[in-house]
Amino acid sequence: MDEQLFFKKLDNLCTSKEIFYFLSSLEVMSDTMASGALQRISEVEVDDSGLKNPGLLDNDVFRALCFQFEFESSRLSNTGLLNALQALIKLRVDPQSTLMISLLSESEERLGRGQLTAENLSALGESLLELESPSCVTLEQIVNHMQERGIERWSPREIVMVYKILQVTAREGKQWQNLLNRLNGVTLHTVSQLSPNFASVILNSLVVLRQTRAVPLVTALCKHSVKHVPYFTDHELVNVLEAFLYFGQKVQVFTEALERHVPKSIHTMHPQTVSKVMQYCCKKMILSKPIFDAVAEGFISSANKLTTDQIAAYIIPFGTLNYLPPSASSLFRKLEAVLHTQLRHFQPHTLLNLLHSCVLIQRYPINFLPKIFSPYFLQKLQAQPPGLNRVVMSQLTQLFLTVTLECPFYKGPKLLSKYQVKAYPTPHSSPDVHLFKRVKKGLLYLLKKRIYFASEVSTPYFYVIDIEIKLDEDGFVVPAAQLEEVHRRIALCVDGQNRFCARSHNLLGEEAIKQRHLQLLGYEVVQVPFFEIESLQNTRKMADYLHKKIFPCTYG
Repeated sequence: MDEQLFFKKLDNLCTSKEIFYFLSSLEVMSDTMASGALQRISEVEVDDSGLKNPGLLDNDVFRALCFQFEFESSRLSNTGLLNALQALIKLRVDPQSTLMISLLSESEERLGRGQLTAENLSALGESLLELESPSCVTLEQIVNHMQERGIERWSPREIVMVYKILQVTAREGKQWQNLLNRLNGVTLHTVSQLSPNFASVILNSLVVLRQTRAVPLVTALCKHSVKHVPYFTDHELVNVLEAFLYFGQKVQVFTEALERHVPKSIHTMHPQTVSKVMQYCCKKMILSKPIFDAVAEGFISSANKLTTDQIAAYIIPFGTLNYLPPSASSLFRKLEAVLHTQLRHFQPHTLLNLLHSCVLIQRYPINFLPKIFSPYFLQKLQAQPPGLNRVVMSQLTQLFLTVTLECPFYKGPKLLSKYQVKAYPTPHSSPDVHLFKRVKKGLLYLLKKRIYFASEVSTPYFYVIDIEIKLDEDGFVVPAAQLEEVHRRIALCVDGQNRFCARSHNLLGEEAIKQRHLQLLGYEVVQVPFFEIESLQNTRKMADYLHKKIFPCTYG
Protein backbone atom coordinates (compact mmCIF):
# COMPACT_ATOMS: atom_id res chain seq x y z
CA MET A 1 0.00 0.00 0.00
CA ASP A 2 1.14 3.51 -0.79
CA GLU A 3 2.54 5.18 2.39
CA GLN A 4 0.42 8.31 2.02
CA LEU A 5 -2.77 6.26 1.76
CA PHE A 6 -1.63 4.06 4.67
CA PHE A 7 -1.17 7.00 7.05
CA LYS A 8 -4.44 8.59 5.91
CA LYS A 9 -6.34 5.38 6.79
CA LEU A 10 -4.34 4.92 10.02
CA ASP A 11 -5.25 8.39 11.27
CA ASN A 12 -8.96 7.56 11.00
CA LEU A 13 -8.68 4.52 13.29
CA CYS A 14 -9.54 5.19 16.94
CA THR A 15 -8.90 1.92 18.80
CA SER A 16 -6.05 -0.60 18.92
CA LYS A 17 -8.52 -3.30 17.81
CA GLU A 18 -9.25 -1.39 14.58
CA ILE A 19 -5.54 -0.77 14.00
CA PHE A 20 -4.62 -4.45 14.49
CA TYR A 21 -7.39 -5.52 12.10
CA PHE A 22 -6.15 -3.02 9.50
CA LEU A 23 -2.50 -4.14 9.86
CA SER A 24 -3.38 -7.83 9.57
CA SER A 25 -4.95 -7.11 6.15
CA LEU A 26 -1.63 -5.88 4.75
CA GLU A 27 0.93 -8.23 3.27
CA VAL A 28 3.92 -5.85 3.25
CA MET A 29 4.73 -2.52 4.90
CA SER A 30 7.85 -0.42 5.30
CA ASP A 31 9.53 0.13 8.68
CA THR A 32 8.29 3.74 8.58
CA MET A 33 4.70 2.48 8.21
CA ALA A 34 5.20 -0.10 11.00
CA SER A 35 6.67 2.47 13.39
CA GLY A 36 3.84 4.87 12.45
CA ALA A 37 1.35 2.13 13.40
CA LEU A 38 3.05 1.74 16.80
CA GLN A 39 2.86 5.50 17.31
CA ARG A 40 -0.86 5.53 16.45
CA ILE A 41 -1.46 2.69 18.92
CA SER A 42 0.36 4.69 21.64
CA GLU A 43 -1.78 7.75 20.84
CA VAL A 44 -5.10 5.94 21.24
CA GLU A 45 -4.13 3.63 24.12
CA VAL A 46 -2.14 5.92 26.44
CA ASP A 47 -3.60 8.76 28.50
CA ASP A 48 -2.46 10.73 31.58
CA SER A 49 -3.07 7.73 33.85
CA GLY A 50 -0.98 5.37 31.69
CA LEU A 51 -1.75 2.42 29.42
CA LYS A 52 -5.53 1.91 29.13
CA ASN A 53 -5.33 -1.76 28.11
CA PRO A 54 -2.10 -3.56 29.17
CA GLY A 55 -3.38 -6.71 27.40
CA LEU A 56 -2.68 -5.21 23.98
CA LEU A 57 1.05 -5.92 24.48
CA ASP A 58 0.20 -9.63 24.11
CA ASN A 59 -1.70 -9.17 20.84
CA ASP A 60 -0.27 -11.34 18.01
CA VAL A 61 -0.04 -8.47 15.52
CA PHE A 62 1.68 -6.25 18.07
CA ARG A 63 4.16 -9.01 18.94
CA ALA A 64 4.88 -9.66 15.27
CA LEU A 65 5.68 -5.96 14.78
CA CYS A 66 7.99 -5.97 17.82
CA PHE A 67 9.73 -9.14 16.57
CA GLN A 68 10.63 -7.44 13.29
CA PHE A 69 11.99 -4.35 15.10
CA GLU A 70 13.99 -6.44 17.57
CA PHE A 71 15.77 -8.68 15.07
CA GLU A 72 16.15 -6.26 12.17
CA SER A 73 17.11 -3.11 14.09
CA SER A 74 20.32 -2.62 12.06
CA ARG A 75 18.32 -2.56 8.79
CA LEU A 76 15.79 0.06 9.94
CA SER A 77 15.76 3.61 8.64
CA ASN A 78 16.55 6.31 11.22
CA THR A 79 12.91 7.45 11.18
CA GLY A 80 11.56 3.91 11.59
CA LEU A 81 14.01 3.12 14.40
CA LEU A 82 13.40 6.30 16.43
CA ASN A 83 9.63 6.47 15.93
CA ALA A 84 9.34 2.85 17.09
CA LEU A 85 11.52 3.56 20.13
CA GLN A 86 9.40 6.60 21.03
CA ALA A 87 6.13 4.66 20.70
CA LEU A 88 7.34 1.64 22.70
CA ILE A 89 8.55 3.86 25.56
CA LYS A 90 5.15 5.57 25.61
CA LEU A 91 3.47 2.13 25.69
CA ARG A 92 5.48 1.29 28.85
CA VAL A 93 7.37 -1.62 27.27
CA ASP A 94 10.02 -2.82 29.77
CA PRO A 95 13.26 -0.86 29.09
CA GLN A 96 15.24 -3.98 30.11
CA SER A 97 13.53 -6.21 27.49
CA THR A 98 15.67 -7.51 24.61
CA LEU A 99 13.50 -5.47 22.20
CA MET A 100 14.21 -2.15 23.95
CA ILE A 101 17.89 -2.95 24.55
CA SER A 102 18.26 -3.75 20.83
CA LEU A 103 16.62 -0.48 19.72
CA LEU A 104 18.50 1.65 22.27
CA SER A 105 21.86 0.09 21.36
CA GLU A 106 21.28 0.64 17.64
CA SER A 107 20.26 4.28 18.28
CA GLU A 108 23.38 4.92 20.39
CA GLU A 109 25.64 3.35 17.76
CA ARG A 110 24.21 5.56 15.02
CA LEU A 111 24.57 8.57 17.30
CA GLY A 112 28.24 7.71 17.88
CA ARG A 113 28.83 7.37 14.12
CA GLY A 114 27.22 10.78 13.51
CA GLN A 115 24.48 9.29 11.29
CA LEU A 116 21.51 11.09 12.90
CA THR A 117 19.97 14.24 11.44
CA ALA A 118 18.83 17.19 13.59
CA GLU A 119 15.27 15.80 13.60
CA ASN A 120 16.60 12.33 14.57
CA LEU A 121 18.59 13.84 17.44
CA SER A 122 15.45 15.53 18.77
CA ALA A 123 13.44 12.33 18.53
CA LEU A 124 16.15 10.31 20.32
CA GLY A 125 16.58 12.94 23.03
CA GLU A 126 12.83 13.11 23.70
CA SER A 127 12.65 9.30 23.88
CA LEU A 128 15.54 8.99 26.33
CA LEU A 129 14.05 11.69 28.56
CA GLU A 130 10.91 9.56 28.95
CA LEU A 131 12.97 6.74 30.49
CA GLU A 132 13.27 6.56 34.27
CA SER A 133 17.08 6.72 34.32
CA PRO A 134 18.42 7.72 30.90
CA SER A 135 22.11 7.47 30.06
CA CYS A 136 23.64 10.89 30.78
CA VAL A 137 26.57 10.05 28.48
CA THR A 138 24.19 9.55 25.55
CA LEU A 139 22.27 12.73 26.40
CA GLU A 140 25.53 14.72 26.47
CA GLN A 141 26.47 13.28 23.07
CA ILE A 142 23.13 14.48 21.67
CA VAL A 143 23.74 18.02 22.98
CA ASN A 144 27.29 18.06 21.58
CA HIS A 145 26.10 16.91 18.12
CA MET A 146 23.34 19.53 18.17
CA GLN A 147 25.82 22.29 19.03
CA GLU A 148 27.80 21.46 15.89
CA ARG A 149 24.80 22.58 13.82
CA GLY A 150 24.72 26.00 15.53
CA ILE A 151 22.53 26.89 18.48
CA GLU A 152 20.98 29.86 16.65
CA ARG A 153 19.32 27.48 14.19
CA TRP A 154 17.51 25.38 16.80
CA SER A 155 13.73 25.22 16.65
CA PRO A 156 11.61 25.83 19.81
CA ARG A 157 11.14 22.04 20.08
CA GLU A 158 14.92 21.49 20.04
CA ILE A 159 15.49 24.30 22.55
CA VAL A 160 12.98 22.73 24.95
CA MET A 161 14.57 19.30 24.61
CA VAL A 162 18.05 20.65 25.34
CA TYR A 163 16.80 22.45 28.46
CA LYS A 164 15.34 19.13 29.64
CA ILE A 165 18.62 17.30 28.93
CA LEU A 166 20.65 19.92 30.81
CA GLN A 167 18.22 19.56 33.71
CA VAL A 168 18.75 15.78 33.85
CA THR A 169 22.55 15.88 33.46
CA ALA A 170 22.87 18.71 36.03
CA ARG A 171 21.63 16.25 38.68
CA GLU A 172 24.79 14.23 37.96
CA GLY A 173 26.91 17.31 38.63
CA LYS A 174 27.54 18.25 34.98
CA GLN A 175 28.15 21.98 34.52
CA TRP A 176 26.73 23.63 31.40
CA GLN A 177 26.73 27.32 32.32
CA ASN A 178 28.48 28.56 29.16
CA LEU A 179 25.99 26.71 26.96
CA LEU A 180 23.13 27.89 29.19
CA ASN A 181 24.18 31.54 28.82
CA ARG A 182 24.03 31.17 25.01
CA LEU A 183 20.83 29.13 25.14
CA ASN A 184 19.10 31.68 27.40
CA GLY A 185 20.04 34.44 24.96
CA VAL A 186 18.73 32.53 21.92
CA THR A 187 15.52 31.50 23.73
CA LEU A 188 14.76 35.13 24.58
CA HIS A 189 14.20 35.81 20.88
CA THR A 190 11.82 32.85 20.45
CA VAL A 191 9.59 33.46 23.51
CA SER A 192 6.67 34.75 21.43
CA GLN A 193 6.61 31.45 19.45
CA LEU A 194 6.43 29.18 22.50
CA SER A 195 3.36 27.03 23.18
CA PRO A 196 1.95 26.80 26.75
CA ASN A 197 3.78 23.49 27.23
CA PHE A 198 7.14 24.80 25.95
CA ALA A 199 6.94 27.97 28.09
CA SER A 200 6.14 25.89 31.18
CA VAL A 201 8.98 23.39 30.55
CA ILE A 202 11.58 26.13 30.02
CA LEU A 203 10.50 28.00 33.18
CA ASN A 204 10.74 24.75 35.15
CA SER A 205 14.24 24.09 33.76
CA LEU A 206 15.37 27.63 34.65
CA VAL A 207 14.24 26.97 38.25
CA VAL A 208 15.95 23.57 38.48
CA LEU A 209 19.14 24.94 36.88
CA ARG A 210 19.03 28.02 39.18
CA GLN A 211 19.31 30.54 36.38
CA THR A 212 18.83 33.56 38.63
CA ARG A 213 20.87 35.76 36.28
CA ALA A 214 18.65 35.08 33.27
CA VAL A 215 16.35 37.93 34.33
CA PRO A 216 15.38 39.17 30.81
CA LEU A 217 14.38 35.63 29.75
CA VAL A 218 12.48 34.90 32.98
CA THR A 219 10.63 38.23 32.75
CA ALA A 220 9.72 37.64 29.10
CA LEU A 221 8.49 34.09 29.81
CA CYS A 222 6.41 35.22 32.79
CA LYS A 223 4.75 37.95 30.71
CA HIS A 224 4.24 35.49 27.83
CA SER A 225 2.59 33.06 30.27
CA VAL A 226 -0.28 35.48 30.91
CA LYS A 227 -2.09 34.69 27.65
CA HIS A 228 -1.63 30.95 28.19
CA VAL A 229 -3.21 30.77 31.68
CA PRO A 230 -6.53 29.31 30.41
CA TYR A 231 -4.68 26.71 28.32
CA PHE A 232 -2.06 25.42 30.76
CA THR A 233 -2.58 21.88 32.06
CA ASP A 234 -2.54 21.54 35.85
CA HIS A 235 1.08 20.37 35.81
CA GLU A 236 2.15 23.22 33.50
CA LEU A 237 0.45 25.87 35.64
CA VAL A 238 2.19 24.51 38.76
CA ASN A 239 5.57 24.84 36.96
CA VAL A 240 4.79 28.44 36.00
CA LEU A 241 3.66 29.39 39.53
CA GLU A 242 6.80 27.80 41.01
CA ALA A 243 8.91 29.91 38.63
CA PHE A 244 7.05 33.09 39.69
CA LEU A 245 7.78 32.23 43.33
CA TYR A 246 11.41 31.18 42.79
CA PHE A 247 12.38 34.22 40.71
CA GLY A 248 10.31 36.69 42.74
CA GLN A 249 8.25 37.71 39.71
CA LYS A 250 5.07 39.69 40.35
CA VAL A 251 3.09 40.51 37.21
CA GLN A 252 -0.28 42.13 37.94
CA VAL A 253 -1.80 40.98 34.62
CA PHE A 254 -0.84 37.38 35.47
CA THR A 255 -2.78 37.62 38.74
CA GLU A 256 -5.73 39.09 36.80
CA ALA A 257 -5.56 36.15 34.36
CA LEU A 258 -5.65 33.74 37.35
CA GLU A 259 -8.64 35.65 38.74
CA ARG A 260 -10.52 34.97 35.50
CA HIS A 261 -9.37 31.35 35.20
CA VAL A 262 -9.61 29.91 38.74
CA PRO A 263 -13.29 30.66 39.49
CA LYS A 264 -14.32 29.01 36.19
CA SER A 265 -12.07 25.97 36.66
CA ILE A 266 -12.06 25.40 40.43
CA HIS A 267 -14.14 22.19 40.29
CA THR A 268 -11.94 20.60 37.61
CA MET A 269 -8.50 21.81 38.77
CA HIS A 270 -6.26 19.31 40.54
CA PRO A 271 -6.05 20.05 44.31
CA GLN A 272 -2.26 20.37 44.02
CA THR A 273 -2.70 23.13 41.43
CA VAL A 274 -5.19 24.96 43.68
CA SER A 275 -2.70 24.58 46.57
CA LYS A 276 0.04 26.15 44.43
CA VAL A 277 -2.24 29.04 43.41
CA MET A 278 -2.96 29.74 47.11
CA GLN A 279 0.74 29.48 47.95
CA TYR A 280 1.48 32.00 45.19
CA CYS A 281 -1.14 34.43 46.57
CA CYS A 282 0.06 33.92 50.14
CA LYS A 283 3.78 34.41 49.42
CA LYS A 284 3.11 37.45 47.24
CA MET A 285 0.60 38.83 49.79
CA ILE A 286 -2.01 39.02 47.02
CA LEU A 287 -5.53 39.10 48.44
CA SER A 288 -7.55 38.15 45.37
CA LYS A 289 -11.18 37.91 46.44
CA PRO A 290 -12.30 36.13 43.21
CA ILE A 291 -9.65 33.42 43.77
CA PHE A 292 -10.19 33.09 47.54
CA ASP A 293 -13.99 32.96 47.19
CA ALA A 294 -13.71 30.25 44.51
CA VAL A 295 -11.21 28.23 46.58
CA ALA A 296 -13.56 28.44 49.60
CA GLU A 297 -16.40 27.02 47.48
CA GLY A 298 -14.06 24.35 46.11
CA PHE A 299 -13.03 23.36 49.64
CA ILE A 300 -16.63 23.08 50.80
CA SER A 301 -17.48 20.69 47.95
CA SER A 302 -14.30 18.58 47.85
CA ALA A 303 -12.58 18.77 51.26
CA ASN A 304 -13.06 15.04 51.91
CA LYS A 305 -10.85 14.20 48.91
CA LEU A 306 -7.92 16.42 49.98
CA THR A 307 -4.71 15.35 51.67
CA THR A 308 -3.81 16.99 54.99
CA ASP A 309 -1.17 19.16 53.27
CA GLN A 310 -3.72 20.29 50.69
CA ILE A 311 -6.25 21.14 53.43
CA ALA A 312 -3.63 23.36 55.08
CA ALA A 313 -2.62 24.93 51.73
CA TYR A 314 -6.26 25.84 50.98
CA ILE A 315 -7.02 27.38 54.40
CA ILE A 316 -3.83 29.00 55.79
CA PRO A 317 -3.80 31.93 53.27
CA PHE A 318 -7.22 33.07 54.55
CA GLY A 319 -5.66 33.67 57.97
CA THR A 320 -2.36 35.06 56.69
CA LEU A 321 -4.10 37.63 54.49
CA ASN A 322 -6.91 38.26 57.00
CA TYR A 323 -9.88 37.48 54.79
CA LEU A 324 -13.24 35.83 55.45
CA PRO A 325 -15.09 34.86 52.25
CA PRO A 326 -18.90 35.17 51.91
CA SER A 327 -19.14 31.41 52.55
CA ALA A 328 -17.03 31.62 55.75
CA SER A 329 -19.58 29.90 58.01
CA SER A 330 -19.89 26.88 55.65
CA LEU A 331 -16.12 26.87 55.04
CA PHE A 332 -15.17 26.57 58.69
CA ARG A 333 -17.98 24.12 59.49
CA LYS A 334 -16.54 21.92 56.75
CA LEU A 335 -13.00 22.40 58.07
CA GLU A 336 -14.08 21.37 61.56
CA ALA A 337 -15.82 18.25 60.20
CA VAL A 338 -12.71 17.28 58.20
CA LEU A 339 -10.43 17.88 61.20
CA HIS A 340 -12.57 15.57 63.35
CA THR A 341 -12.08 12.71 60.86
CA GLN A 342 -8.46 13.39 59.81
CA LEU A 343 -6.83 14.96 62.86
CA ARG A 344 -4.51 12.02 63.55
CA HIS A 345 -3.20 12.11 59.97
CA PHE A 346 -1.84 15.68 60.20
CA GLN A 347 1.87 16.28 60.69
CA PRO A 348 2.31 18.28 63.95
CA HIS A 349 3.69 21.45 62.35
CA THR A 350 1.06 21.41 59.59
CA LEU A 351 -1.71 21.18 62.19
CA LEU A 352 -0.24 24.00 64.28
CA ASN A 353 0.10 26.27 61.22
CA LEU A 354 -3.49 25.52 60.23
CA LEU A 355 -5.04 26.18 63.65
CA HIS A 356 -2.90 29.28 64.19
CA SER A 357 -4.11 30.72 60.87
CA CYS A 358 -7.72 30.22 62.01
CA VAL A 359 -7.36 32.36 65.14
CA LEU A 360 -5.91 35.22 63.07
CA ILE A 361 -9.40 35.64 61.57
CA GLN A 362 -11.33 34.93 64.79
CA ARG A 363 -12.18 31.32 64.05
CA TYR A 364 -11.40 29.50 67.29
CA PRO A 365 -10.46 25.79 67.13
CA ILE A 366 -11.58 25.18 70.73
CA ASN A 367 -12.22 21.46 70.25
CA PHE A 368 -8.65 20.83 69.07
CA LEU A 369 -6.65 23.00 71.48
CA PRO A 370 -6.45 20.35 74.25
CA LYS A 371 -4.49 18.23 71.76
CA ILE A 372 -2.19 21.15 70.79
CA PHE A 373 -1.37 22.01 74.41
CA SER A 374 -0.86 18.39 75.48
CA PRO A 375 2.72 17.37 76.47
CA TYR A 376 2.59 14.47 73.95
CA PHE A 377 1.83 16.79 71.00
CA LEU A 378 4.47 19.30 72.11
CA GLN A 379 7.04 16.48 72.23
CA LYS A 380 6.09 15.52 68.68
CA LEU A 381 6.53 19.14 67.60
CA GLN A 382 9.97 19.19 69.19
CA ALA A 383 10.99 15.91 67.52
CA GLN A 384 10.22 17.03 63.96
CA PRO A 385 12.05 19.80 62.06
CA PRO A 386 12.08 22.72 62.63
CA GLY A 387 11.41 21.67 66.24
CA LEU A 388 10.35 24.19 68.88
CA ASN A 389 12.07 27.23 67.39
CA ARG A 390 11.03 30.83 68.14
CA VAL A 391 8.44 30.93 65.34
CA VAL A 392 6.73 27.74 66.53
CA MET A 393 6.76 28.86 70.17
CA SER A 394 5.35 32.25 69.20
CA GLN A 395 2.48 30.50 67.38
CA LEU A 396 1.78 28.41 70.48
CA THR A 397 1.93 31.52 72.69
CA GLN A 398 -0.43 33.43 70.41
CA LEU A 399 -2.88 30.50 70.38
CA PHE A 400 -2.81 30.45 74.18
CA LEU A 401 -3.18 34.25 74.41
CA THR A 402 -6.13 34.06 72.00
CA VAL A 403 -8.09 31.57 74.10
CA THR A 404 -7.22 33.51 77.27
CA LEU A 405 -8.43 36.85 75.88
CA GLU A 406 -11.10 35.87 73.34
CA CYS A 407 -12.42 32.53 74.63
CA PRO A 408 -12.85 32.89 78.41
CA PHE A 409 -15.17 29.85 78.35
CA TYR A 410 -12.23 27.57 77.37
CA LYS A 411 -11.54 25.26 80.32
CA GLY A 412 -9.08 22.84 78.71
CA PRO A 413 -5.33 22.38 79.36
CA LYS A 414 -3.14 25.51 79.40
CA LEU A 415 0.16 26.00 77.60
CA LEU A 416 3.01 25.47 80.06
CA SER A 417 5.08 28.61 80.66
CA LYS A 418 8.27 26.96 79.38
CA TYR A 419 6.69 26.84 75.88
CA GLN A 420 5.70 30.53 75.93
CA VAL A 421 7.80 33.39 74.56
CA LYS A 422 7.84 36.86 76.10
CA ALA A 423 8.04 38.76 72.79
CA TYR A 424 8.59 37.83 69.20
CA PRO A 425 8.57 40.30 66.32
CA THR A 426 6.99 38.55 63.31
CA PRO A 427 8.44 39.04 59.79
CA HIS A 428 6.04 41.89 58.95
CA SER A 429 5.86 43.47 62.41
CA SER A 430 8.93 45.72 62.19
CA PRO A 431 7.78 49.24 61.35
CA ASP A 432 8.74 50.90 58.06
CA VAL A 433 11.94 52.77 59.05
CA HIS A 434 11.29 55.89 56.93
CA LEU A 435 7.63 56.11 57.97
CA PHE A 436 8.49 55.50 61.63
CA LYS A 437 11.06 58.31 61.58
CA ARG A 438 8.52 60.78 60.14
CA VAL A 439 5.87 59.83 62.71
CA LYS A 440 8.36 60.25 65.61
CA LYS A 441 9.36 63.69 64.30
CA GLY A 442 5.71 64.71 64.09
CA LEU A 443 5.08 63.40 67.61
CA LEU A 444 8.08 65.31 68.97
CA TYR A 445 6.72 68.48 67.33
CA LEU A 446 3.32 67.82 68.95
CA LEU A 447 4.42 66.77 72.46
CA LYS A 448 7.49 69.07 72.61
CA LYS A 449 9.69 66.58 74.51
CA ARG A 450 11.00 63.11 73.63
CA ILE A 451 10.32 61.85 77.18
CA TYR A 452 6.57 61.79 76.51
CA PHE A 453 6.58 58.76 74.24
CA ALA A 454 8.50 55.49 73.99
CA SER A 455 9.17 53.54 70.83
CA GLU A 456 9.31 49.78 70.19
CA VAL A 457 8.08 48.91 73.67
CA SER A 458 8.01 45.26 74.75
CA THR A 459 4.86 44.45 76.71
CA PRO A 460 4.41 41.64 79.26
CA TYR A 461 1.92 40.19 76.80
CA PHE A 462 4.05 38.96 73.88
CA TYR A 463 3.53 42.01 71.61
CA VAL A 464 5.91 44.86 70.78
CA ILE A 465 4.22 48.28 70.51
CA ASP A 466 5.55 50.73 67.91
CA ILE A 467 4.92 53.81 70.06
CA GLU A 468 3.41 54.02 73.56
CA ILE A 469 1.94 57.17 75.13
CA LYS A 470 0.77 57.23 78.78
CA LEU A 471 -1.94 59.49 80.21
CA ASP A 472 -2.89 60.31 83.80
CA GLU A 473 -6.40 60.41 85.29
CA ASP A 474 -7.08 63.88 83.86
CA GLY A 475 -5.97 62.87 80.36
CA PHE A 476 -2.60 64.63 80.47
CA VAL A 477 0.46 63.01 78.88
CA VAL A 478 3.00 61.76 81.44
CA PRO A 479 6.62 60.73 80.84
CA ALA A 480 6.92 57.32 79.19
CA ALA A 481 9.16 56.06 81.99
CA GLN A 482 6.57 56.83 84.67
CA LEU A 483 5.04 53.70 86.23
CA GLU A 484 2.60 55.15 88.80
CA GLU A 485 -0.66 57.03 88.26
CA VAL A 486 -0.96 55.83 84.66
CA HIS A 487 -4.66 55.56 83.82
CA ARG A 488 -4.62 55.19 80.04
CA ARG A 489 -2.13 53.72 77.62
CA ILE A 490 -2.19 54.54 73.92
CA ALA A 491 -0.60 52.08 71.49
CA LEU A 492 0.30 53.81 68.24
CA CYS A 493 0.56 51.29 65.34
CA VAL A 494 2.63 52.77 62.53
CA ASP A 495 1.47 50.49 59.72
CA GLY A 496 3.68 50.62 56.66
CA GLN A 497 2.91 48.84 53.38
CA ASN A 498 4.64 45.69 54.71
CA ARG A 499 1.73 45.16 57.14
CA PHE A 500 -0.93 45.18 54.44
CA CYS A 501 -1.82 42.86 51.58
CA ALA A 502 -0.27 43.91 48.26
CA ARG A 503 -2.03 46.84 46.53
CA SER A 504 -4.60 46.87 49.32
CA HIS A 505 -5.62 48.56 52.59
CA ASN A 506 -6.39 45.15 54.14
CA LEU A 507 -4.22 44.47 57.21
CA LEU A 508 -2.39 41.13 57.32
CA GLY A 509 -3.69 38.59 59.81
CA GLU A 510 -0.73 38.84 62.19
CA GLU A 511 -1.15 42.62 62.51
CA ALA A 512 -4.94 42.44 62.85
CA ILE A 513 -4.72 39.97 65.75
CA LYS A 514 -2.05 42.09 67.45
CA GLN A 515 -4.23 45.23 67.38
CA ARG A 516 -7.25 43.21 68.51
CA HIS A 517 -5.36 41.73 71.46
CA LEU A 518 -3.84 45.08 72.50
CA GLN A 519 -7.37 46.48 72.77
CA LEU A 520 -8.49 43.51 74.89
CA LEU A 521 -5.42 44.06 77.11
CA GLY A 522 -6.58 47.61 77.86
CA TYR A 523 -4.65 49.68 75.34
CA GLU A 524 -6.29 52.35 73.22
CA VAL A 525 -5.08 51.36 69.76
CA VAL A 526 -4.53 54.17 67.29
CA GLN A 527 -3.71 53.05 63.77
CA VAL A 528 -1.46 55.25 61.63
CA PRO A 529 -1.58 53.62 58.18
CA PHE A 530 0.88 54.57 55.44
CA PHE A 531 -1.87 55.60 53.00
CA GLU A 532 -3.10 58.35 55.36
CA ILE A 533 0.27 59.98 55.95
CA GLU A 534 2.39 59.45 52.83
CA SER A 535 1.01 62.69 51.28
CA LEU A 536 1.75 64.82 54.39
CA GLN A 537 4.55 67.08 53.20
CA ASN A 538 6.12 68.44 56.39
CA THR A 539 6.49 67.86 60.13
CA ARG A 540 3.85 70.44 61.04
CA LYS A 541 1.21 68.68 58.93
CA MET A 542 2.23 65.34 60.43
CA ALA A 543 1.88 66.78 63.96
CA ASP A 544 -1.54 68.19 63.05
CA TYR A 545 -2.63 64.77 61.71
CA LEU A 546 -1.36 62.99 64.88
CA HIS A 547 -3.09 65.51 67.15
CA LYS A 548 -6.42 64.86 65.43
CA LYS A 549 -5.83 61.07 65.43
CA ILE A 550 -4.57 60.61 69.02
CA PHE A 551 -6.33 63.44 70.87
CA PRO A 552 -9.52 64.12 68.88
CA CYS A 553 -11.23 65.72 71.92
CA THR A 554 -8.68 68.56 72.15
CA TYR A 555 -8.11 69.00 68.41
CA GLY A 556 -9.06 72.49 67.22
